[in-house]
Amino acid sequence: MDKFLKRKTMVGESSSSQRISNNQDTVQPETKKKFLDVDLRNLPADPGIRPKISEYHPNIRDEIRRAYLQKGPCQPRKHNFPQRKFGNTMRHFNPEWFTEFGNWLEYSISKDAIYCLCCYLMKTESGEQGSGDAFIVGGFTNWKKKERLGVHIGGPNSSHNQAWANCEALMKQDRHIEVALAKQSDQIKREYRIQLIAVVDCIRFLLRQGLAFRGHDESNNSTNQGNFLELLKFLCVHNETIDRACKNARKNVKLTSPDIQKDIVCAAASETTCSIINDLGNDLFAILVDESRDISVKEQMAVVLRYVDKKGEVIERFLSLVHVSDTSATSLKIALDSLFVKYGLSFSRIRGQGYDGASNMRGEFNGLKSLILKENQSAFYVHYFAHQLQLALVAVAKKQVEIASLFNLVATLTNVVGASCKRRDILREKHANVIREGLENGEISSGRGLNQEITLKRSGDTRWGSHYSTLLRLVSMFSSVVEVLEIIEEDGMNSEQRAEAHSLLCSMQYFEFIFNLHLMRKVLGITHELSQALQRNDQDIVNTMSLVKVSKTRLQLLRDNEWDTLLEEVFGFWRSRRKLPQVSNLHHFQVEIFYQVIDWQLKELNDRFSEINTELLICVACLSPRDSFSSFDKKKLVQLAKLYPHDFSSVELLALDAQLENYILDMRSDSDFDELTSIGELSKKLVKTRKHIVYPLVYLLVKLALILPVATATVERTFSAMNIIKNKLRNRMGDE
Repeated sequence: MDKFLKRKTMVGESSSSQRISNNQDTVQPETKKKFLDVDLRNLPADPGIRPKISEYHPNIRDEIRRAYLQKGPCQPRKHNFPQRKFGNTMRHFNPEWFTEFGNWLEYSISKDAIYCLCCYLMKTESGEQGSGDAFIVGGFTNWKKKERLGVHIGGPNSSHNQAWANCEALMKQDRHIEVALAKQSDQIKREYRIQLIAVVDCIRFLLRQGLAFRGHDESNNSTNQGNFLELLKFLCVHNETIDRACKNARKNVKLTSPDIQKDIVCAAASETTCSIINDLGNDLFAILVDESRDISVKEQMAVVLRYVDKKGEVIERFLSLVHVSDTSATSLKIALDSLFVKYGLSFSRIRGQGYDGASNMRGEFNGLKSLILKENQSAFYVHYFAHQLQLALVAVAKKQVEIASLFNLVATLTNVVGASCKRRDILREKHANVIREGLENGEISSGRGLNQEITLKRSGDTRWGSHYSTLLRLVSMFSSVVEVLEIIEEDGMNSEQRAEAHSLLCSMQYFEFIFNLHLMRKVLGITHELSQALQRNDQDIVNTMSLVKVSKTRLQLLRDNEWDTLLEEVFGFWRSRRKLPQVSNLHHFQVEIFYQVIDWQLKELNDRFSEINTELLICVACLSPRDSFSSFDKKKLVQLAKLYPHDFSSVELLALDAQLENYILDMRSDSDFDELTSIGELSKKLVKTRKHIVYPLVYLLVKLALILPVATATVERTFSAMNIIKNKLRNRMGDE
């Protein structure tokens, strides 16, 4: 907290902002040279792709130099360095050089070359220096000539040492702020700190709630200055210390200015991301990627990390939103490369990939998946199971014409009945009367949370759980919906509305509509539980496979044993509303609709979930602790380890064989592990009992199994948060 406040004290006193525009005219060059625009928070980290310092405006070059020096040299120590051929020998960059030349040596992933940070920032024109511009422009790649690094450093007056001295002098300039603060009285510093803490607390609250900061009118005469200023005023009213500090603040202290607000927001984001990266450490992880357009029609790619923390718990953390103007697979890979370099991550540590197969960018994601697999064969791809289920349901609707027609009719019905507030009010009133009559007749039970006010709900194409909810409400409110349509048919504003209502009434009262409505309610009811479960971020693969099996079994039971039950429900529903019809073509409904819908549903589930038959997931299932580790199979677990050659050497595979024998005997004899049902619970229990230290290779297998992504919940929630924060009223918000 002190480090954070110290950083913001410097920002508050200097009133500086990192959003610097290059349209400054303090320095007038002789020629109209165009300089690069710059955002100090997103400077290129890779030394091989960043522009020369001379390409930036002279007025901001020191700010850029200071930003690079604060970040430090780009040193991806965990990167899988490629090899080059030198004569008959293959060589690659030695990461130990980072330790020996740590204050200036940089490595470029894109160029596979090394550079000098201080020479890039401060290279002088005088003085002799070995290696010329190789460490600045082209990059040095002669890995067998380590002595050239010493030549580059040179003597006391070399260009390198002069550049390093200039870097140190530049960073010492910040000390004048501390000197100025030291001259102030303790009272002024204490009040400044109180005001700063109050401002930070207000910003943290607004960030936590996803609320806007600024107001339409923030002048002193405004009755509502916006959330930030009003919240700060509220704190002042209820805290005399904060109120006194704000009133006594110097006029040049601009802690409430929009620029300082944004600086503190960026600092909060930076601290949060650093906390996530520190929690991950050097461990293995999976990436979950999805895309969506924001309110300003920008394609945003969300990146989430999935890993197992120090407590053995599966963690999914949102890392960043990346604006991708070009959505080709190569561009997505470059965007991920830049993101990984920025946060010091490496593709060699990826052990799982997950993408949205229902996305309109699924082709590009398939290309991205292949590019990552080419770089790291252990980055196994697992399709999002929740989206596979949705795709299966979509396929059923498209194949069966009657079912597709049902959903089209329900969508039209929802739009017509909910077209105006008046119609919605009539529907609520009619349904309330039905409930009241049912309660009076004893047909409906009363109780807390029962019989609440509902209305028809529009279904969404990307979340098929909403279709199930819509069908449930339509069945419950069927008679009320019919009455509303009859009112529209008689009192519609024009002939088109009356004709549409009449057409819907006729369609709704056909036996075919009632039958299809109840059939799909049952089918979607069976898969609804699985869909909801798969959208939680705590599902592991073994539980997922079990849930899929349950859904398949229930569908098969529906097909084999429940035709008569369904028919009774349909006739009972019909009988309560009108005279029972004479249906002469029940064979058509049974064979061509009932059987076909369920058969296609089962086939689609089998096709979409074909991954569960692969070697990877079959081996993972052997880790399940359910029923006293009844699925344990040592051969399959050793085979699972062989799928990760970067994590298990040939020697470790031999050690794993013996370790598994001890592990299974220990687990089955320890009562602490008797009631476990999932791999996630097993992981936490191993850490809690410290047996992850006793069986490190087995625990690594457990972590690798848990890392594989099976749900999209975290990525989807990212876009939900984005739509709350960046909405129609705030559609000019920047990507950062």
